Amino acid sequence: MRGELTAKGRATRSRIVEGAAAVLRERGVASVTLDDIMARTRASKSQLFHYFPAGKDELLVAVAQFEADHVLEDQQPYLGRLDSWEAWEQWRDVVIERYEAQGDECPLGSLFLQIGRSTPGARAIVIELMRRWQESLAVGIRSLQANGLLPAGLDVDARAAALLAAIQGGVSILLSTGRSDHLRAALHQGIADLRRAGDAVT
Repeated sequence: MRGELTAKGRATRSRIVEGAAAVLRERGVASVTLDDIMARTRASKSQLFHYFPAGKDELLVAVAQFEADHVLEDQQPYLGRLDSWEAWEQWRDVVIERYEAQGDECPLGSLFLQIGRSTPGARAIVIELMRRWQESLAVGIRSLQANGLLPAGLDVDARAAALLAAIQGGVSILLSTGRSDHLRAALHQGIADLRRAGDAVT
């Protein structure tokens, strides 16, 4: 697709991406065809290839970006205001509820398996998602420092990275087993470790 999209073009492209995301969640990446997506989105083949000239792979990357954006949006407003222990506990509960509701079906994970880790667009989406997520956690930890709840010398980036790694590990086990115990334990422990680090200043 070349050139800047008009408002109508952006709306049409968004409708196709959102419709494709919905049908992919329902039926799985492997079994969905472009005909299925066209039927769901009421888009013609010419429209589909106008917005996604490379076909299904390009559309899958766009859907992966859509799903990645929702990973963080679904954690708001809690992820954006981690300035108290209560706020961290509210965020923790939202993350656990989100993944428990999702169960062992992960639209984003399925998409990345389908389009492959070697696809530059897919890898870039993962890298950016993890960067934004870790930075949001780091901002929250710095807010605790600013509020006198954590020591100024705490390694913020290392703590944020460890929390994100704990979440991803818990989610991976959830996807493999359908059980959220490990995710729940990882988040509880990660926040408990932060609180212990704050004992010196409270």
